[in-house]
Amino acid sequence: MTSTNTDPATVSPASRLEAIRARISAAARDAGRRAEEISLIAVSKTFEADAIAPLLDAGQRCFGENRVQEAAGKWPHLRERYSGIELHLIGPLQSNKLNDALDLFDVLHTLDRAKLAEALVKARDAGKRLPRLFLQVNTGEEPQKAGVPPGDVDRFLERCRNDWKLEIEGLMCIPPVTEEPALHFALLEKIARRNGLSKLSMGMSADFETAIRLGATHVRVGSALFGTRG
Repeated sequence: MTSTNTDPATVSPASRLEAIRARISAAARDAGRRAEEISLIAVSKTFEADAIAPLLDAGQRCFGENRVQEAAGKWPHLRERYSGIELHLIGPLQSNKLNDALDLFDVLHTLDRAKLAEALVKARDAGKRLPRLFLQVNTGEEPQKAGVPPGDVDRFLERCRNDWKLEIEGLMCIPPVTEEPALHFALLEKIARRNGLSKLSMGMSADFETAIRLGATHVRVGSALFGTRG
């Protein structure tokens, strides 16, 4: 489906949100799916609370952030004003930021290594509430990017389940910018299916309709909702 060329910054937040939801519904319908199966994560990284509030006023409650410290500076105050917010960490998590992340986020999309899994177990054993967990897969095997290589995912999931007793809800990927995203979305879906996982976090502003066609349950949309970042 072809998207509009209108700059998101020139239309109201409610209109932007309505347009993205309509595109999600259309993509789901074309794929023989229900729109209710797909969660829209509004990626609010780098945007201040005053830019986020209009989307909250328009009914959006699911948001994604990349950095723990940045999120901690704005979301506690927003949660005092708005109920029902679900906050997703979609950026890398350093072990030394774990406790702050556990206090703030409901879903972690970037579990990618044994050290982080072990830190989660330690926090859980100390009485901390764990977020819902997605395992990040480096589908393009890019050396500069976080994530478990595709060939190691089955074993890592086995360790999560059997050794660490961590419940993994789904998989996440960020395809290489120079490659066709559909190939990576299809690979992620295949890995998830053979491991009995039902959730797929994949697809961003430029390709979320393709991701929905290939099974995405969570799409991460930023620029199409907020406009270009400074």
